Amino acid sequence: MFAQLAQTYLPELDSTLRRVVARLPAGVPGFGVMIRYALGWVDENDQPFNQPTGKRIRPILLLLCAEAAGGGWRTALPAAAAVELLHNFSLIHDDIQDNSPTRHKRPTVWKIWGRANAINAGDALFALAYCALEELAGALPLQTTFRIGNIFNATSLELTRGQHLDMRFESQPIVSVDEYVSMISGKSAALIAASAEIGALIGGQDEQTASQYAAFGLNLGIAFQIHDDLLGIWGDPEITGKSAATDILSRKKSLPVLYGLGHSEDLAALYRRETFTEADVQEAVSILNKLGVFEYTQKQEEKYYHQALDSLNRASPQGTAAERLFKLVDNLFKRTY
Repeated sequence: MFAQLAQTYLPELDSTLRRVVARLPAGVPGFGVMIRYALGWVDENDQPFNQPTGKRIRPILLLLCAEAAGGGWRTALPAAAAVELLHNFSLIHDDIQDNSPTRHKRPTVWKIWGRANAINAGDALFALAYCALEELAGALPLQTTFRIGNIFNATSLELTRGQHLDMRFESQPIVSVDEYVSMISGKSAALIAASAEIGALIGGQDEQTASQYAAFGLNLGIAFQIHDDLLGIWGDPEITGKSAATDILSRKKSLPVLYGLGHSEDLAALYRRETFTEADVQEAVSILNKLGVFEYTQKQEEKYYHQALDSLNRASPQGTAAERLFKLVDNLFKRTY
């Protein structure tokens, strides 16, 4: 499914992204390479890099929604580029804040060029996102363009709200499931919701119908993150590319862990230890299994998955793009990586 979508949409999306990135100031040694590296186009020496560093799910979703809403997907390319650039801005800053040394099996931007340069590169991507959005001017009614700008601004604030909560939760002893869902609604789901809503508006839908697309994207994003939470503990290391129970070893407060901490003093006692041994990790997984946390988390994922489908059905998408949308959603929740 991803391969089919990539073949249809990615060549022109990539061209649009490259055109926007070409607006970077020229003649500044090393500046552009950080941006191109983050987007997966080059290695740290600015040489072509031909390995995938992301599936571009958000921009593809935007293009699909634009088409399913009755518009031409090529009209939506600047907006699709904008959400991808905004997403990569957030990843660079997240990696700094989370002290993450790798992403997509490569060193992160800050790990190669330092934190100060990485912050600056992230800021450049943020500015480029708005440069891309400017290209919608003249192609859409002024009111629609203004509405899309408002959504984009609100989404940028939601991303930072979600990241703030994620960082705060690291030192907050007790985090409720509701607080967690609020956090991932901002950090993980807001940009997916915006992608769907913006696509619908570009496709010519009214704000009421576009809001159904937004609800579809929000619930899709929440379910997507919960699925990642499952893989972070029970995923196959040969497929996910990271060791089993990585989220436990890093003490990440994912949904399974939060539910487990709320129902087991033994697990809470483990999490109060200064260091985790491999035996501690296995004991934690054993406790989660006995509590039925995998099944609980799966049910939560299914709840948001069905809410996403309900909203998408109410939006009444049309044509081949609608079929692709439903297939994409189905594939996202069958993925093992």
